[in-house]
Amino acid sequence: MSTPTSNSTTKPASSDNTLPWVEKYRPSELKDVVGNHETVDRLNVISLSGNMPNLILAGAPGIGKTTSILCLAHSLLGSAYREAVLELNASDDRGIEVVRNKIKMFAQKKVNLPAGRHKIIILDEADSMTPGAQQALRRTMEIYSNTTRFALACNLSGKIIEPIQSRCAILRYGKLQSDQVLHRLVEICRAENVEYTPEGLEAIAFSADGDMRQAVNNLQSTASGFGLVTPANVYRVCDQPHPVVIRKMLGSCAKGDVDEAVACISLLWTQGYSAVDIITSVFRVVKIYDDLDEDKKLKFIREIGITHMRIVDGLQTLVQLQGLAARLSKFALPAESFRV
Repeated sequence: MSTPTSNSTTKPASSDNTLPWVEKYRPSELKDVVGNHETVDRLNVISLSGNMPNLILAGAPGIGKTTSILCLAHSLLGSAYREAVLELNASDDRGIEVVRNKIKMFAQKKVNLPAGRHKIIILDEADSMTPGAQQALRRTMEIYSNTTRFALACNLSGKIIEPIQSRCAILRYGKLQSDQVLHRLVEICRAENVEYTPEGLEAIAFSADGDMRQAVNNLQSTASGFGLVTPANVYRVCDQPHPVVIRKMLGSCAKGDVDEAVACISLLWTQGYSAVDIITSVFRVVKIYDDLDEDKKLKFIREIGITHMRIVDGLQTLVQLQGLAARLSKFALPAESFRV
Protein backbone atom coordinates (compact mmCIF):
# COMPACT_ATOMS: atom_id res chain seq x y z
CA MET A 1 0.00 0.00 0.00
CA SER A 2 1.43 3.34 -1.06
CA THR A 3 0.50 6.96 -0.75
CA PRO A 4 0.86 9.36 -3.72
CA THR A 5 2.62 12.60 -2.97
CA SER A 6 0.78 15.91 -2.90
CA ASN A 7 1.99 19.48 -2.68
CA SER A 8 -0.92 20.71 -0.58
CA THR A 9 -3.19 19.56 2.16
CA THR A 10 -6.88 20.16 2.52
CA LYS A 11 -8.06 22.08 5.55
CA PRO A 12 -11.52 21.00 6.60
CA ALA A 13 -14.12 23.72 6.53
CA SER A 14 -15.40 22.47 9.87
CA SER A 15 -14.10 20.28 12.66
CA ASP A 16 -17.58 18.77 13.16
CA ASN A 17 -17.11 15.03 12.65
CA THR A 18 -20.84 14.56 12.10
CA LEU A 19 -20.77 16.50 8.84
CA PRO A 20 -20.69 14.60 5.55
CA TRP A 21 -17.29 14.97 3.95
CA VAL A 22 -18.84 16.58 0.89
CA GLU A 23 -19.88 19.50 3.13
CA LYS A 24 -16.91 19.36 5.50
CA TYR A 25 -14.46 19.80 2.61
CA ARG A 26 -16.55 22.11 0.43
CA PRO A 27 -14.27 24.95 -0.76
CA SER A 28 -14.92 28.36 0.77
CA GLU A 29 -12.68 30.33 -1.60
CA LEU A 30 -12.56 30.37 -5.39
CA LYS A 31 -8.88 29.39 -5.43
CA ASP A 32 -9.79 26.06 -3.81
CA VAL A 33 -12.40 25.07 -6.43
CA VAL A 34 -11.23 22.04 -8.39
CA GLY A 35 -11.22 22.08 -12.20
CA ASN A 36 -12.90 24.37 -14.78
CA HIS A 37 -10.07 26.86 -14.36
CA GLU A 38 -11.13 29.19 -17.17
CA THR A 39 -14.65 29.54 -15.76
CA VAL A 40 -13.38 30.03 -12.21
CA ASP A 41 -10.95 32.67 -13.50
CA ARG A 42 -13.91 34.61 -14.91
CA LEU A 43 -15.51 34.51 -11.48
CA ASN A 44 -12.25 35.75 -9.96
CA VAL A 45 -12.35 38.74 -12.32
CA ILE A 46 -15.92 39.46 -11.18
CA SER A 47 -14.80 39.17 -7.57
CA LEU A 48 -12.02 41.71 -8.10
CA SER A 49 -14.20 44.19 -9.99
CA GLY A 50 -17.05 43.86 -7.48
CA ASN A 51 -19.72 44.27 -10.17
CA MET A 52 -21.48 40.91 -10.51
CA PRO A 53 -23.84 40.45 -13.48
CA ASN A 54 -26.76 38.05 -13.48
CA LEU A 55 -25.29 34.59 -14.06
CA ILE A 56 -26.35 31.21 -15.43
CA LEU A 57 -24.01 28.37 -14.42
CA ALA A 58 -24.65 25.31 -16.58
CA GLY A 59 -23.12 21.85 -16.38
CA ALA A 60 -23.39 18.32 -15.06
CA PRO A 61 -24.12 17.60 -11.37
CA GLY A 62 -21.31 17.61 -8.81
CA ILE A 63 -18.74 19.70 -10.69
CA GLY A 64 -18.76 22.85 -8.55
CA LYS A 65 -21.46 25.18 -9.90
CA THR A 66 -23.16 25.98 -6.60
CA THR A 67 -19.88 25.91 -4.68
CA SER A 68 -18.36 28.44 -7.10
CA ILE A 69 -21.19 30.93 -6.74
CA LEU A 70 -21.19 30.56 -2.94
CA CYS A 71 -17.44 31.28 -2.90
CA LEU A 72 -18.03 34.32 -5.12
CA ALA A 73 -20.78 35.56 -2.78
CA HIS A 74 -18.48 35.20 0.23
CA SER A 75 -15.74 37.10 -1.60
CA LEU A 76 -18.05 39.95 -2.66
CA LEU A 77 -20.10 40.40 0.50
CA GLY A 78 -17.81 39.36 3.35
CA SER A 79 -19.52 39.77 6.73
CA ALA A 80 -22.80 40.79 5.04
CA TYR A 81 -23.13 37.36 3.44
CA ARG A 82 -25.77 35.99 5.83
CA GLU A 83 -28.18 38.88 5.33
CA ALA A 84 -27.52 39.56 1.66
CA VAL A 85 -27.74 36.07 0.13
CA LEU A 86 -30.89 34.02 -0.48
CA GLU A 87 -30.34 30.43 -1.63
CA LEU A 88 -33.19 28.29 -2.91
CA ASN A 89 -32.47 24.70 -3.92
CA ALA A 90 -34.36 21.87 -5.60
CA SER A 91 -36.10 20.88 -2.36
CA ASP A 92 -37.93 24.23 -2.24
CA ASP A 93 -41.11 25.02 -4.11
CA ARG A 94 -40.10 27.33 -6.96
CA GLY A 95 -43.52 27.94 -8.47
CA ILE A 96 -44.80 31.35 -9.44
CA GLU A 97 -45.99 32.13 -5.89
CA VAL A 98 -42.46 31.74 -4.49
CA VAL A 99 -41.13 34.15 -7.11
CA ARG A 100 -43.90 36.67 -6.41
CA ASN A 101 -43.56 36.45 -2.64
CA LYS A 102 -40.30 35.09 -1.21
CA ILE A 103 -37.92 36.21 -3.96
CA LYS A 104 -39.64 39.57 -4.46
CA MET A 105 -39.69 40.28 -0.71
CA PHE A 106 -35.97 39.53 -0.45
CA ALA A 107 -35.24 41.77 -3.43
CA GLN A 108 -37.13 44.59 -1.70
CA LYS A 109 -35.35 44.11 1.64
CA LYS A 110 -32.87 46.81 2.66
CA VAL A 111 -29.44 45.51 3.66
CA ASN A 112 -26.26 47.42 4.54
CA LEU A 113 -23.71 46.33 1.94
CA PRO A 114 -20.16 47.32 1.01
CA ALA A 115 -20.03 50.04 -1.63
CA GLY A 116 -20.86 48.85 -5.12
CA ARG A 117 -22.12 45.45 -3.97
CA HIS A 118 -25.52 43.84 -4.51
CA LYS A 119 -27.73 41.30 -2.80
CA ILE A 120 -27.46 37.86 -4.40
CA ILE A 121 -30.24 35.33 -5.02
CA ILE A 122 -28.98 31.82 -5.83
CA LEU A 123 -31.43 29.45 -7.52
CA ASP A 124 -30.10 25.90 -7.66
CA GLU A 125 -31.58 23.51 -10.26
CA ALA A 126 -33.17 26.51 -11.97
CA ASP A 127 -34.05 24.43 -15.03
CA SER A 128 -36.75 22.70 -12.96
CA MET A 129 -38.67 25.95 -12.45
CA THR A 130 -42.04 26.14 -14.16
CA PRO A 131 -42.35 28.37 -17.26
CA GLY A 132 -44.73 30.65 -15.36
CA ALA A 133 -42.24 31.05 -12.53
CA GLN A 134 -39.47 31.85 -15.01
CA GLN A 135 -41.62 34.53 -16.66
CA ALA A 136 -42.29 36.09 -13.27
CA LEU A 137 -38.59 35.87 -12.44
CA ARG A 138 -37.71 37.75 -15.62
CA ARG A 139 -39.80 40.72 -14.53
CA THR A 140 -38.32 40.64 -11.02
CA MET A 141 -34.80 40.66 -12.48
CA GLU A 142 -35.66 43.82 -14.43
CA ILE A 143 -37.30 45.75 -11.61
CA TYR A 144 -34.66 45.11 -8.94
CA SER A 145 -31.55 45.13 -11.13
CA ASN A 146 -30.09 48.08 -9.18
CA THR A 147 -29.97 46.22 -5.86
CA THR A 148 -30.10 42.48 -6.58
CA ARG A 149 -28.22 40.02 -8.75
CA PHE A 150 -29.32 36.49 -9.65
CA ALA A 151 -27.23 33.34 -10.06
CA LEU A 152 -29.03 30.39 -11.65
CA ALA A 153 -27.36 26.97 -11.48
CA CYS A 154 -28.75 24.36 -13.86
CA ASN A 155 -27.84 21.18 -15.70
CA LEU A 156 -29.22 22.32 -19.07
CA SER A 157 -29.23 26.02 -19.91
CA GLY A 158 -31.62 25.31 -22.80
CA LYS A 159 -34.42 24.78 -20.28
CA ILE A 160 -34.10 28.39 -19.14
CA ILE A 161 -36.37 30.67 -21.16
CA GLU A 162 -34.69 32.93 -23.73
CA PRO A 163 -35.61 36.24 -22.01
CA ILE A 164 -33.72 35.15 -18.88
CA GLN A 165 -30.77 33.82 -20.88
CA SER A 166 -30.43 37.17 -22.63
CA ARG A 167 -30.22 38.94 -19.26
CA CYS A 168 -27.46 36.71 -17.91
CA ALA A 169 -23.83 35.87 -18.55
CA ILE A 170 -23.67 32.11 -19.16
CA LEU A 171 -20.79 30.15 -17.61
CA ARG A 172 -20.43 26.53 -18.71
CA TYR A 173 -18.80 23.86 -16.56
CA GLY A 174 -17.31 20.63 -17.89
CA LYS A 175 -16.83 17.31 -16.12
CA LEU A 176 -13.76 17.08 -13.95
CA GLN A 177 -10.73 15.12 -15.11
CA SER A 178 -9.79 11.93 -13.28
CA ASP A 179 -6.46 13.36 -12.11
CA GLN A 180 -8.25 16.38 -10.62
CA VAL A 181 -10.64 14.10 -8.72
CA LEU A 182 -7.75 11.88 -7.58
CA HIS A 183 -5.76 14.82 -6.25
CA ARG A 184 -8.70 15.96 -4.14
CA LEU A 185 -9.38 12.44 -2.86
CA VAL A 186 -5.76 12.07 -1.74
CA GLU A 187 -5.99 15.34 0.21
CA ILE A 188 -9.15 14.19 1.98
CA CYS A 189 -7.65 10.78 2.76
CA ARG A 190 -4.67 12.47 4.41
CA ALA A 191 -6.87 14.82 6.41
CA GLU A 192 -9.08 11.95 7.63
CA ASN A 193 -6.24 9.38 8.02
CA VAL A 194 -7.92 6.98 5.60
CA GLU A 195 -5.97 3.93 4.48
CA TYR A 196 -6.14 3.40 0.73
CA THR A 197 -4.47 1.91 -2.30
CA PRO A 198 -3.89 4.01 -5.45
CA GLU A 199 -6.03 1.50 -7.37
CA GLY A 200 -8.85 2.06 -4.88
CA LEU A 201 -8.88 5.82 -5.46
CA GLU A 202 -8.72 5.25 -9.21
CA ALA A 203 -11.79 3.02 -8.90
CA ILE A 204 -13.64 5.83 -7.10
CA ALA A 205 -12.64 8.34 -9.78
CA PHE A 206 -13.75 5.92 -12.52
CA SER A 207 -17.12 5.23 -10.91
CA ALA A 208 -17.77 8.95 -10.27
CA ASP A 209 -17.19 9.85 -13.95
CA GLY A 210 -16.20 13.47 -13.26
CA ASP A 211 -18.69 14.04 -10.42
CA MET A 212 -16.70 15.29 -7.42
CA ARG A 213 -19.67 15.10 -5.05
CA GLN A 214 -20.26 11.44 -5.86
CA ALA A 215 -16.53 10.70 -5.57
CA VAL A 216 -16.30 12.20 -2.06
CA ASN A 217 -19.48 10.44 -0.95
CA ASN A 218 -18.19 7.11 -2.27
CA LEU A 219 -14.87 7.68 -0.50
CA GLN A 220 -16.59 8.32 2.83
CA SER A 221 -18.90 5.32 2.40
CA THR A 222 -16.01 3.00 1.57
CA ALA A 223 -13.79 4.31 4.37
CA SER A 224 -16.52 4.11 7.02
CA GLY A 225 -17.80 0.74 5.84
CA PHE A 226 -14.54 -1.15 5.29
CA GLY A 227 -11.73 0.99 6.75
CA LEU A 228 -9.63 0.44 3.61
CA VAL A 229 -10.20 1.86 0.14
CA THR A 230 -9.52 -0.88 -2.43
CA PRO A 231 -11.17 -1.53 -5.82
CA ALA A 232 -13.13 -4.49 -4.44
CA ASN A 233 -14.51 -2.44 -1.54
CA VAL A 234 -15.27 0.53 -3.77
CA TYR A 235 -17.36 -1.47 -6.22
CA ARG A 236 -19.22 -3.14 -3.37
CA VAL A 237 -20.21 0.32 -2.13
CA CYS A 238 -20.91 1.88 -5.54
CA ASP A 239 -22.87 -1.17 -6.73
CA GLN A 240 -21.85 -0.71 -10.36
CA PRO A 241 -20.99 -3.40 -12.92
CA HIS A 242 -17.38 -4.37 -12.28
CA PRO A 243 -15.03 -3.04 -15.00
CA VAL A 244 -13.00 -6.29 -14.90
CA VAL A 245 -16.02 -8.26 -16.14
CA ILE A 246 -16.70 -5.67 -18.83
CA ARG A 247 -13.05 -5.68 -19.95
CA LYS A 248 -13.27 -9.46 -20.21
CA MET A 249 -16.39 -9.10 -22.35
CA LEU A 250 -14.71 -6.56 -24.63
CA GLY A 251 -11.64 -8.77 -24.92
CA SER A 252 -13.84 -11.70 -25.95
CA CYS A 253 -15.58 -9.52 -28.54
CA ALA A 254 -12.21 -8.37 -29.90
CA LYS A 255 -11.26 -12.04 -30.41
CA GLY A 256 -14.63 -12.98 -31.91
CA ASP A 257 -15.56 -15.24 -28.99
CA VAL A 258 -19.27 -14.44 -28.90
CA ASP A 259 -20.12 -17.22 -26.42
CA GLU A 260 -17.76 -15.85 -23.76
CA ALA A 261 -18.91 -12.26 -24.42
CA VAL A 262 -22.57 -13.21 -24.03
CA ALA A 263 -21.71 -15.14 -20.85
CA CYS A 264 -20.13 -12.01 -19.32
CA ILE A 265 -23.16 -9.88 -20.20
CA SER A 266 -25.51 -12.52 -18.81
CA LEU A 267 -23.47 -12.66 -15.58
CA LEU A 268 -23.93 -8.94 -14.99
CA TRP A 269 -27.63 -9.25 -15.78
CA THR A 270 -28.13 -12.07 -13.26
CA GLN A 271 -26.38 -9.94 -10.61
CA GLY A 272 -29.31 -7.54 -10.85
CA TYR A 273 -27.82 -4.65 -12.82
CA SER A 274 -30.18 -2.82 -15.17
CA ALA A 275 -29.56 -2.54 -18.89
CA VAL A 276 -28.82 1.20 -18.47
CA ASP A 277 -26.20 0.49 -15.76
CA ILE A 278 -24.50 -2.12 -17.92
CA ILE A 279 -24.44 -0.16 -21.18
CA THR A 280 -23.22 2.99 -19.41
CA SER A 281 -20.34 1.07 -17.80
CA VAL A 282 -19.50 -0.61 -21.13
CA PHE A 283 -19.16 2.83 -22.73
CA ARG A 284 -16.94 4.12 -19.92
CA VAL A 285 -14.64 1.10 -20.13
CA VAL A 286 -14.33 1.01 -23.92
CA LYS A 287 -13.13 4.64 -23.93
CA ILE A 288 -10.08 3.68 -21.84
CA TYR A 289 -9.61 0.16 -23.30
CA ASP A 290 -6.12 0.20 -24.81
CA ASP A 291 -6.16 -3.24 -26.45
CA LEU A 292 -8.34 -2.06 -29.36
CA ASP A 293 -6.98 -0.28 -32.41
CA GLU A 294 -8.55 3.06 -33.28
CA ASP A 295 -10.73 1.75 -36.10
CA LYS A 296 -12.22 -1.07 -34.04
CA LYS A 297 -12.75 1.19 -31.02
CA LEU A 298 -14.75 3.62 -33.16
CA LYS A 299 -16.89 0.76 -34.46
CA PHE A 300 -17.45 -0.49 -30.91
CA ILE A 301 -18.48 2.99 -29.70
CA ARG A 302 -20.93 3.35 -32.60
CA GLU A 303 -22.65 0.05 -31.79
CA ILE A 304 -22.69 0.83 -28.06
CA GLY A 305 -24.29 4.20 -28.81
CA ILE A 306 -27.00 2.62 -30.97
CA THR A 307 -27.77 0.06 -28.27
CA HIS A 308 -27.82 2.77 -25.59
CA MET A 309 -30.38 4.71 -27.64
CA ARG A 310 -32.61 1.65 -27.93
CA ILE A 311 -32.36 0.97 -24.19
CA VAL A 312 -33.22 4.57 -23.31
CA ASP A 313 -36.23 4.30 -25.66
CA GLY A 314 -37.55 1.48 -23.48
CA LEU A 315 -36.04 -1.74 -24.84
CA GLN A 316 -34.32 -2.62 -21.56
CA THR A 317 -33.93 -6.35 -22.14
CA LEU A 318 -31.14 -8.89 -21.95
CA VAL A 319 -31.62 -9.60 -25.66
CA GLN A 320 -30.48 -6.05 -26.53
CA LEU A 321 -27.26 -6.50 -24.55
CA GLN A 322 -26.58 -9.97 -25.95
CA GLY A 323 -27.22 -8.61 -29.45
CA LEU A 324 -24.62 -5.92 -28.78
CA ALA A 325 -22.08 -8.58 -27.76
CA ALA A 326 -22.81 -10.47 -30.98
CA ARG A 327 -22.40 -7.37 -33.17
CA LEU A 328 -19.14 -6.41 -31.47
CA SER A 329 -17.81 -9.96 -31.94
CA LYS A 330 -18.71 -9.80 -35.62
CA PHE A 331 -16.05 -7.11 -36.20
CA ALA A 332 -13.30 -9.62 -35.31
CA LEU A 333 -14.43 -12.25 -37.85
CA PRO A 334 -13.47 -12.19 -41.54
CA ALA A 335 -16.14 -10.88 -43.93
CA GLU A 336 -16.10 -14.22 -45.80
CA SER A 337 -17.70 -15.87 -42.78
CA PHE A 338 -20.96 -14.01 -43.43
CA ARG A 339 -21.31 -14.58 -47.15
CA VAL A 340 -24.26 -16.70 -48.21
